[in-house]
Amino acid sequence: MTEDDIYRTSTQYRLWSFTPEALASLRATTNATAADGVKAAFRTLKLDSEDRYGENASGAEVDCLSIEEEQKIISYYCLQTLIFVDFCEYPTNVKATAVQYLKRFYLTNSPMTYHPKEIMPTAVYLAMKSEDNFHYVKSFAEKLPNVTTEDILAPEFLLTQGLRFTFDVRHPYHGLEGGFMELLALANGKGESPGAMQEDMLDLDPLHGTSVKATDIKELVARCQRAHGKAKELLKTSALLTDAYFLYTPSQIWLSTLLLVDEPLARFYLDTKIPSTSDMKPKLFTVLRQCAEMLRSAPAAQPDKDEKKELKRIDKKLAQCRNPQKLDLVGINRAQKRDPEMSGGDGLDEKVAKKRKLEREQSMKESEDLFGPALAVKRD
Repeated sequence: MTEDDIYRTSTQYRLWSFTPEALASLRATTNATAADGVKAAFRTLKLDSEDRYGENASGAEVDCLSIEEEQKIISYYCLQTLIFVDFCEYPTNVKATAVQYLKRFYLTNSPMTYHPKEIMPTAVYLAMKSEDNFHYVKSFAEKLPNVTTEDILAPEFLLTQGLRFTFDVRHPYHGLEGGFMELLALANGKGESPGAMQEDMLDLDPLHGTSVKATDIKELVARCQRAHGKAKELLKTSALLTDAYFLYTPSQIWLSTLLLVDEPLARFYLDTKIPSTSDMKPKLFTVLRQCAEMLRSAPAAQPDKDEKKELKRIDKKLAQCRNPQKLDLVGINRAQKRDPEMSGGDGLDEKVAKKRKLEREQSMKESEDLFGPALAVKRD
């Protein structure tokens, strides 16, 4: 079984990989469904108001977000996720996973239904647990202003539903580190045909904008290290703020970053893997260039003045078109608790709640028994 075969068995490939057309179609469906839900919720509120006060309630047609406006507000909160995780000094894999959780959730959910500001802390907290970097929720909540532990935990099950209960995210970082180690080995004269490979690397074209080739091993190693650092920075920013994870494999993503920062070095590396006569090489370079162009067009780390003005406009519009039935996630979460008293009659079915209560009481009774529960008596 090849690495490609292994990757095709992953949930990332089976559930979270798309063509550009399929991705656009899914977002359009999500936007239309959410807009219909918002309008239906406002109509319900209007009818309730008419019944309560016995008069026609005024209310204009709801102006919902467009697909483009949704993507701008989601991208902004992905950027805020990067800033927040860096502030907390959490590892890179936590940051990358949290952003992907947020982007995956909003493929089938709209900001009009669930505001990204409420989902973002939960995405980071879930990513911490998924990436084995667990912190107590209380200490985590203290890092966020005006956020309680309940605010973080309330949307957690909702988020896991949106993720389709798949928490594994395949990142391109390991591939980049492996490729960098291979290039360093070749630069230092190791591997198959070490002398010839080393000479080929020394003969590589200089980077765009420069005219000096590496003249010795030290300069060659330094070139590899510079390319590695720049490519890694792209993976930590551009790759996370675009749709690269949805459209390309982790290997394609890291190779595209290497192509962006040092094309001669990237071509040399691929020549060591794929014969020049292979029909696959031109197709691969076409895909890598498309991915590289996407990474090049990634949004800036900080929005400029015009972008901030646009984001404020979208946020004001979002405040007027949020689904009124989904505003209080903490209250919704309480209503779904086991005890009907807390849910005000909107929780679990009464028979189910009673059964669970009896099971809890029986379990507590058995745990208090010094010698454990009574053994079942076998009847003749």
